[in-house]
Amino acid sequence: MEIQQLLLKFKFHILITSTFSILIFALIYLAPPFLDILKYFWPLLLSTALFLIVVVLFGRISSPVTEISGEKTGEGILDYVGGQPEELQPHLRELHEGEGESSKVE
Repeated sequence: MEIQQLLLKFKFHILITSTFSILIFALIYLAPPFLDILKYFWPLLLSTALFLIVVVLFGRISSPVTEISGEKTGEGILDYVGGQPEELQPHLRELHEGEGESSKVE
């Protein structure tokens, strides 16, 4: 009786494990051999590996653009999106100061 109660207690675990085992066995049995897959995809795998090697080499050889221009990353685009380039900031401060004085006079 004890074994039957334990089996009923873990019936979902047993069912899920057996289903998963059967699925894995069917995939291994029905799948083509690994060497056949490797023979089919070797040009793609080789070209991807060469591309990644070239990317790593160029990353180490070339210096980042921000080091050359002396600009911190993202500052240029933030100024552009913000709409206030550095050249205009002094003029904008003068305009704001002028508006403050004109409102005091009125």
